[in-house]
Order: sequence, then C-alpha cells, then structure tokens
Amino acid sequence: MNTRLLKAFVVLAEKGNYAQAAQALSISQPALTKQINLLESRVNLALFTRGRHGTALTAGGQRLLPEARKVVGQVGQFLYHAEQVSKGREGFLAAGFGLSSFYFAPGCIARFRKCYPGVEITLEDLPSAQQYEMLQSGALQVGFVRVPPAKPLSYHSLFEDCLVLVTPENTGMSLESWLQKLPLLRLYPERGGGLNTQTTLFLHERHIFPAATQQVEDIQTIVALIVAGIGVALLPQSVVHIAPPGLNIIPIPGEATRWQVGIAWDPRHDDSVRDNFIAIAKGFVR
Repeated sequence: MNTRLLKAFVVLAEKGNYAQAAQALSISQPALTKQINLLESRVNLALFTRGRHGTALTAGGQRLLPEARKVVGQVGQFLYHAEQVSKGREGFLAAGFGLSSFYFAPGCIARFRKCYPGVEITLEDLPSAQQYEMLQSGALQVGFVRVPPAKPLSYHSLFEDCLVLVTPENTGMSLESWLQKLPLLRLYPERGGGLNTQTTLFLHERHIFPAATQQVEDIQTIVALIVAGIGVALLPQSVVHIAPPGLNIIPIPGEATRWQVGIAWDPRHDDSVRDNFIAIAKGFVR
C-alpha cells in the first residue's frame, strides 16, 4: 500500500477539514479527495463522513487511525535514518592503525565521534601489510599505514615518522656503543614487518652489527625490557610518548630513518562514512 494514502488519512483526521489537510500536505483538495477515496476502496471501508461542521471519522476510521499513525511514524523514521546513512552520519567504520599512528589514530577517532556520534567505530592494531589486504577485502574501511601503498589503494600522507634509539638511561654513549653493550630488542616479523624493514635498512646503511638481538611480541614488552635494563630498541619517534619517565631517547640522523605515515582506503568501495572520516583525518593536527 502507498504510504502517502495513510499519511493523507492521518492528516485529514487531525485537521478535520479537506482544505486545511490539503494545504498541510501541499497538494490540491481534489487530489486529497482522490487519495482518500482510493484508500477507502482498498480497505473496503468508509473512513470519513462529511457534514456542515467539517469532516469526521467513522467508527471504522477511528479504529484504524492509531495503526495508520504507527505506520506513518515508522516510515518517517526509516526515511530519516536512510538520509543519515546516505550522508555518512550513521553506519559503521572499521579502522586499522600501526605503531607510528599509536597516538594519532585515536585522536582522529575522538574528533570524528564528536562530529558523527551515530557511527559505530572499531580500531585494531595491525601491521601495514595486513591492513593493505584487509582494505581491499572490505574488512577495513580505512587504515593508518606506511605510505604509499600499492594500487588499487588510495592514500593521503599525514606526517613523517622516524627511528629513535630508546635506552635505559642517559650515559652519553653512542648508538654503536649501546648496540654492543645490550641486545637490540625487535618485534617478531609478523608483528612489526615495517619497523623491522626500516631498522634493517638503517643498520645496513650505517654498517652497524648489533652484538645480539631479541625478538618480542609487542611494543609494551619492549619498553618494559628497556626499563629493566635488558636491552635497547630502535622505535618510531611517535610511540615514545608511551615511554615512562627516565628512559633515554636518542635522535638518529639519516634519510634511512624516516618514512611517511598516512591514511589509506580502497576507492573501489563507495562509503560515505569512510569519506567523512578521511576528511576529519586530513584536517587533524598531529
């Protein structure tokens, strides 16, 4: 059944006058009369009676009016939510982030939630290589990754990150001396592929050969081992904010220590929520 007929029924019942109801519906009075007649023929029931004092509901019309109001209200709610979804104000967003965006990604999401509270968001810590795959499969809508990614993914550069040496204390020792004194703590390859590649590139460029290395599962473990004086690590500068007071951060010069971090997405998938998030991320100040 055409919901316009039910809306005409509800408005006419509320106004009690064809002229006023037609004006409220922005249609002509003959058009309203036609809609009411069509509805009455569909339900095989007279809904209104006309008199000198206007239009009144029949007993059958009074019985059906609450249900008609319910349906009209549900249609209105559906249309409202449909508009919100089409504009990216409601929906779902799955985002990935990596070590370099450990601080940046949550900040973007906090800003986005203030602007679009109707969107559900998940955020998962994933290596860039895994995010590239998930973006193409549709498992992620956006990813904070090393850029540029391979096609067909699109991206926007957000900031530059770089390696720093994190040591238990400030003794004035050089990077080479630290790497001879304590093991170099590194993530397992499947967990920190990008960081490990960057670290290896830097070490080869500088012809540095650590005395020993130790692989661990996550950054938090690396930081804990450094605090305990068990090792040192080459980490992204952007994650040192999680380091507790007392750890020593040593800047490292050289182009091999730097890389671009950005937001990536698959343009083959239309997604208004994603596009709104990308706009927020582009304007977010690190």
